[in-house]
Amino acid sequence: MRIGKITENALKRSVLKQIKTEFKGKTSAAVGTDCAFSDEKKTFVTICPLTVSLKEAGFYSVVKAVNGIVSQGLRAEQISLSILLPKDADEPVIKKIVADAIEAAKKCGVVYSGGHTEVTTAVTRPVVTATCIGVMREDEAAKALLTGKPKAGQELVITKWVALEGTAMLAAEKFSELTGKYPVPFIDNAREFKDYLDVAQEMEIAMKTGVSACHDLSNGGVFAGLWEFGSRAGTGLKVDLKKIPLRQETVEICEFFEINPYQLLSGGALLMATDNGEKLVSALEEEGIPAAIIGTLEEGKDRILINGDETRFLDLPQADEIHKVLG
Repeated sequence: MRIGKITENALKRSVLKQIKTEFKGKTSAAVGTDCAFSDEKKTFVTICPLTVSLKEAGFYSVVKAVNGIVSQGLRAEQISLSILLPKDADEPVIKKIVADAIEAAKKCGVVYSGGHTEVTTAVTRPVVTATCIGVMREDEAAKALLTGKPKAGQELVITKWVALEGTAMLAAEKFSELTGKYPVPFIDNAREFKDYLDVAQEMEIAMKTGVSACHDLSNGGVFAGLWEFGSRAGTGLKVDLKKIPLRQETVEICEFFEINPYQLLSGGALLMATDNGEKLVSALEEEGIPAAIIGTLEEGKDRILINGDETRFLDLPQADEIHKVLG
């Protein structure tokens, strides 16, 4: 099997089919849904493993897990970590992972509740898995978002910029290589993109403004997110590639490593469906959050990308480009 997320078909055949059979009537996992499973206490869980070689694995794993809860209109409450370390790992490695995780938990306003740490021959580098527990909110806007479904005719809005997460990781991990070509302040700025990853503020604005569905863009980048959103809606879509927001730092770093920014980790950006894209964008920008209307959901099943005079179909989600650089 390929590196990264398993294919959508494999996910449906070997994972989701079994879950839906065993847990009928529950809010369970689905393509394009960032958290799953509700019990009588209205508790939801999302699990985010981080397997790439990364010095700040604790920070990123926590933010990714929290965003998976928050992006569905839920309130994130606590986070726990499972840390698997190779036998040659030193104690400072553990200390940094936990310190970074606590930093992220504080930033996201959740309680760090501990977890499990183990040294094992099963891994050759640290593998950090964050589990975030959230609960249903009582306000009607949050309830509507949780049960809502995107539909044909709605506009697609993206917050901030895509590939922020992957850009920040690459800038930090490959700092020496990148500063051999680009000015140090330019790459420093890219490293600080991790400060944009928390999505709580834009979710509050989105729910007040009115959105029918939201997807936390992450693995596989915006292209994977668009495909998953279309699958969730059961519709096609039409997107203008030139309207998808990118930072210049992302463009330059992706060119340096010869990778596609539209298939790069995009945590920190939300993809939302709404009846009034201009209203949503205006509300976000009033609070200093950049946003853009990038296209629409369409009747049928065609998922179309427009790039100037060129029109093509969106491909099935591919392995995230981060694996080409960080393994």
